[in-house]
Amino acid sequence: MPLNEEGKNQARALASVLKDENFVAIYSSPLSRALETAGFIKEFHPSLAVTKEEGFIEMELGEFDGMDARLWAEQYPDFRKAWQEKPATTRMPGGENLEEVQDRALNTLNRILLQYPFGTALLICSHNFVLLSILCHALEISLDRFREIRKGTASFSIINRQADRFMVEVMNERAHLEKAGEKLG
Repeated sequence: MPLNEEGKNQARALASVLKDENFVAIYSSPLSRALETAGFIKEFHPSLAVTKEEGFIEMELGEFDGMDARLWAEQYPDFRKAWQEKPATTRMPGGENLEEVQDRALNTLNRILLQYPFGTALLICSHNFVLLSILCHALEISLDRFREIRKGTASFSIINRQADRFMVEVMNERAHLEKAGEKLG
């Protein structure tokens, strides 16, 4: 689904706060919300192309795709229990598990990083579980603890690569949304 008006306003606020960053490349999931967000950011960086990366697509939810989480939690109590206890390895029926999402996202990220020297600023637009899995890796915490990380809609994080490690410099920054008039909870 494309961004609604609130999502577009959030993406504009995000783009505005990132307008002075010295990005050398923009990479995005090919799914519409990430691409639209990348497009708003690109308006401030017109010389950069947006490169679509399949590896940054959101977790494949399989049978749960499009279903409200509360509904599948009620209808599939055994799955819900497994998802609460061991989310890293619990596979969405007909879809992926978090470990697969993380492997896919990190393989894509590492492939991209090989093209650039250390210190290069890249923009990655992706989705909830993809970004959470990358943050878990950078923070060196288990995917089973992903719920401890806060990553709000239209937030940004800054991750630096240092040798063979990632270091989180900023996480879940959303002050730009408050400045744009959105109440943060």
